[in-house]
Amino acid sequence: MTEFVDTAAEAVSSVRDGATVLLGGFGNAGQPMELIDALLDSGTTDLTVVSNNAGQGDRGLALLIKERRVRKVICSFPRQSDSWHFDAAYRAGEIELELVPQGNLAERLRAAGAGIGAFFTPTGYGTSLAEGKETREIEGRNYVLEHPIRGDVALIKALQADDAGNLVYRKTARNFGPVMAAAASHTVVQVAELVPSGSLDPENIVTPGIYVDTVTALTLGSIQNQEAKEA
Repeated sequence: MTEFVDTAAEAVSSVRDGATVLLGGFGNAGQPMELIDALLDSGTTDLTVVSNNAGQGDRGLALLIKERRVRKVICSFPRQSDSWHFDAAYRAGEIELELVPQGNLAERLRAAGAGIGAFFTPTGYGTSLAEGKETREIEGRNYVLEHPIRGDVALIKALQADDAGNLVYRKTARNFGPVMAAAASHTVVQVAELVPSGSLDPENIVTPGIYVDTVTALTLGSIQNQEAKEA
C-alpha cells in the first residue's frame, strides 16, 4: 500500500546512512529538489547516488555533494560548466565516480526492475569503461557484460498521483523516474497534485502504484485541494 505523508521530511525519513539512492532528473529537469533538500536537512551521509548528472549549480544534488554527504556518484555526465561542487570534491579525492554511458545507465536500471541478472551491450567495448568486465563475441560483434543497478531508495518527481499511487509525469520530467521507481526497494515521490482514484486516464499512467511506496504533495495548491476534498 502506498503511504501518503504531509512533508518532504517525513517522506525521506527512511533513508539511512550509506544508502544507495536513485535520483531522478535530467540535469535539473525532473529532479526532486524538495526531497533532496529534506534529505540534506536530515543529516544522512555516506550516500551512493545514481543519477544522470552529478549536480548542477547550487541546488539539489549539487548541494548534497557540496556538503560532502555523497561518497560515490554513478552517472553519465559528471562534468558540466556548472558542476563545480562535484569537480572540487573529485579533484580533492573526496568522492568516487563510476562513469556509465547514458544508455547503459538506463538499461542497468531497467534490468534491476525487470529481474534481469545481467546483459551484454556493445557500448563501451574496447574502452577503459570495459576494463575488468567480461566480454564476449556474439555473431561477429563484441559485447561487454553489464550488471543491474539496484537502489535502496529512489527519490523521484511526478506531476500527479492518485489514491493508489499511480503516477503521471510532466513531459520530459519523466526521464529516469519510471525505471528508478521499479529498480528501488523503496520509492519516494514528490508530486504537484493528488487526485482521486479514477481521475487519471489509465492509458496515461506511466508508473503503476505497485512500484510506489511513499508520496508527498509539495505545492500549496495541491495541499489545499486535498484538504478541501477531505473536509
